Amino acid sequence: MKKLITVVFTLFIFNTLMAQTDETNDYFEFDDRKNIVHGVYLGFTPQYGRISNEDAGIFNLKLAYVANRKFEIGLSGSAFFSKQPNNTNVYRGDEVFLVGAYGGLHLEPILFGNRFISVSFPLMIGGGGVTILEKKANGEFDEAPLENETYDYDSFFIVEPGVNILYNISRFVQVETGIRYRISESFRLPYYGKDNIKGFSVGIGLKIGIFNMGRKKKIKDKF
Repeated sequence: MKKLITVVFTLFIFNTLMAQTDETNDYFEFDDRKNIVHGVYLGFTPQYGRISNEDAGIFNLKLAYVANRKFEIGLSGSAFFSKQPNNTNVYRGDEVFLVGAYGGLHLEPILFGNRFISVSFPLMIGGGGVTILEKKANGEFDEAPLENETYDYDSFFIVEPGVNILYNISRFVQVETGIRYRISESFRLPYYGKDNIKGFSVGIGLKIGIFNMGRKKKIKDKF
């Protein structure tokens, strides 16, 4: 009888210790889930590139959510302009101004996001439109109407992958430098002809927001 009581008591103590261990493990798992790091920012990145072998300026604006410093998802929009030779007999002057905009879904995986310097791989998938401005006698550029008083424009599909180096200045400010490549569907404009905006661009930009909302804190013992 004494041996039976001893065995039962031993099993009771063992089960109690195991239950306490499980409760402790559950506590730590809950704490990890609760402290996922979130972020949101507004970014502006001027870029230099080439369109049809001519200099081009590109200005990018994006709004994105950052998940645990590992992945961004949001919206991206860019405007571009480039002086091009006037190879038509319709527009005046030696040059025309090719201008347009494109935008779409922004995706960006991030490596080493918790360090001061990190690496990311942005990808934009979307579409855009392009038109021509005519160079006037005073050197300014203006819309160039056709004979029927409509304007030249066309749309295109675009994918823009890239590589960025990110500098985490503070929890509110981040600087990015990088290179991108535009993979563009061809567009066609009356008199100007068929063309595209494929090419590399480089830029440096600024992101302003909150990059580590709900940041993790060290767990302190209660005892």
